[in-house]
Amino acid sequence: MGTFRVPIEVSKPYGDEFISIEALVDTGATYSVIPGDVLTGLGAIVEENRVFDIADGGSVELPIGHATIRVGGKQIITQVVFGSVGGPTLLGATTLEGASLAVDPIRQVLVPVNALLMSGMNGATSNGASDGDIC
Repeated sequence: MGTFRVPIEVSKPYGDEFISIEALVDTGATYSVIPGDVLTGLGAIVEENRVFDIADGGSVELPIGHATIRVGGKQIITQVVFGSVGGPTLLGATTLEGASLAVDPIRQVLVPVNALLMSGMNGATSNGASDGDIC
């Protein structure tokens, strides 16, 4: 597919101070990664540490928290990894899915998509069970 970059804006959750930064679109990454100094400078807080598998087969424990990200005309609060100072900014799969954005690999752009919902809005699931039934 190749990789490409997109402009994003980042803030602490429910913040009103945003910074603009360029992010590498990485659908192979679960979470978005923002340099930790940027996140702490905006007032975002580390909520826990989580272990991640990395491309070379190893694993690493990194701090995570939440941030507000604006991308592709959407704004969402999403889990983010506090990356290394001066390190890369990555736009990961959960942020893209949460913003209802997908990758167009030919044009190397983000495109809006409909979100998925497993049950209908009429109170019945696709198998005919009511919302209160265990399927």
